[in-house]
Amino acid sequence: MFLLLFFWSGVQDYFESYIAIASAIPSVLCLILNYLLVNRFSSRVRILFSLLVILVVFVVTTALVKVDMSGCRMQFFGGTLASVALVSGASNIFSGSVFGITTRLSFALASIVDLAASSDVTDSALVYFITADVFTLVCIVMYLLLFLKPIKFLSFSDTVPCSESNSHSSRSESTSGSVPPLKPILKKTWVLGSCVFYVFFISIMIFPALSSGIQSMNKDSGSPWATTYFVPLTSFLLYNVADFCGRQVTAWLQVPGPTSRMLPLLVVSRSALVPLFMFCNYQPRYHLHSVFFAHDLFPVVFVCLLGISNGYLGTLPMIYGPKVVPRELAEPAGVVMSFFLTLGLAVGSAFSVALVHSI
Repeated sequence: MFLLLFFWSGVQDYFESYIAIASAIPSVLCLILNYLLVNRFSSRVRILFSLLVILVVFVVTTALVKVDMSGCRMQFFGGTLASVALVSGASNIFSGSVFGITTRLSFALASIVDLAASSDVTDSALVYFITADVFTLVCIVMYLLLFLKPIKFLSFSDTVPCSESNSHSSRSESTSGSVPPLKPILKKTWVLGSCVFYVFFISIMIFPALSSGIQSMNKDSGSPWATTYFVPLTSFLLYNVADFCGRQVTAWLQVPGPTSRMLPLLVVSRSALVPLFMFCNYQPRYHLHSVFFAHDLFPVVFVCLLGISNGYLGTLPMIYGPKVVPRELAEPAGVVMSFFLTLGLAVGSAFSVALVHSI
């Protein structure tokens, strides 16, 4: 009984770290599967399948919100990790085909609205998961609507001579259904992939396991800002807004270039963010008792830097990756870049557990 209580206490203190691991490891496996199936199933099949899996998990979760699980906490925790693994794997198959960013910001906004609208945690959770159900269903419907009207896309044959187009078509037919060649893709993209890996390695080490544990210095005042809204606003909403802004900037500004040495240097420089967050007011603290950044403004600034740099430096290599390989390898290259991204999340989530235990 004592061991069970001790373990449950550890689960409560480091809940985000366990969730990050349960999310990242299945993501790596599903992206490997996505790469192997990229020429066997169309992107439409992969996208719809992943969205349906996400929708089913969210609907089941919504139905269980009002069920009392206090008598089987560890089973509930195991089921939570399983649902996270399913959603994460499916969403990474989806993102391996379509690189999207909007749902993360939508769910961050939903969590703030839920906190403001309801004082009961189960009602708040119910609204949150209903929001997830609606957004996922809308994604499915909007995606299906794309195929109701014929849309003319600029094809490869519109921009190259006929002989070259025929050669490309024959190569595509010969490789249809086969596994794309990995070696030439890695030869062109390993530096960019390493940048993606390290960007998200640092980001997931900090967010959410470390950043969500930073408390307001005025928490004892009892104000709603310090007790209720500080963590959701400064950690989750602010990070997602900053990340969104960083990604949007890449539509107008793409520097440094894919071969510049400045890009890896900027990526590595984000390592300085780790000690900055460690010495904010993270709680509970068992080993490092000093808080150097004892003001609520510091985590706000640090989260902004983390989000903007993650959005900008994480998106640039994802844009460059499919462009530095031959056109027929562009889609598999995009999957490979997504694999580097998810591998960074998987390794970073494992390190985040050690990081929060060291504070």
